Amino acid sequence: MTTIQDKENSSGAKLTSKEDRFCYEYVLHPNGTRAARNAQYSKKTVDRMGSHLLSKAKIQERIQYLKDNPAEIFRMSVLRVLEEHEKIAFADVGQLCDSWMSLKDFENLTPEQKAIIQEVTIRETKYGTEIKIKLYDKQKSLDSINAMLGCNASGKVGITGKDGKDLFAGMTDAELNAKIAELEKKLKQ
Repeated sequence: MTTIQDKENSSGAKLTSKEDRFCYEYVLHPNGTRAARNAQYSKKTVDRMGSHLLSKAKIQERIQYLKDNPAEIFRMSVLRVLEEHEKIAFADVGQLCDSWMSLKDFENLTPEQKAIIQEVTIRETKYGTEIKIKLYDKQKSLDSINAMLGCNASGKVGITGKDGKDLFAGMTDAELNAKIAELEKKLKQ
């Protein structure tokens, strides 16, 4: 998984995307084990990985940078939301199946595969166990991605005054051209 770009610290040592994600998670929840788990480190190593990473100078420097620059955390949060929508938007129900009529065991699903499941309903019938899986709405995620990337923008820009009213409403083309020329003249000064 990637977060934003690999970051360099003052010593020039680059962080891997997992290390960067660990730093982000640690700033949100200052617990090394939890941060390592959320950064997708191995279940076998998360207990010791947190303290190991926290002992590295480059990790400490990145954590301090994130604490000092909360806007960076916001950008990473937006990226995480975008990544979640991406999982849903481009998911395939086949990821959850071993064959046409056989579902994978839930325990064997990856976190990415589990993320696309909205609801699981299990019902006993006279023919056996019926399992119904409802996935999150792909179209809603595609729409959200488009909105986050600015693809839905109308292209119309309005300029309003302090009162919130359109500054140029009711002006003729000649008046607008004169106003543009006046503003360009002021910019050149």
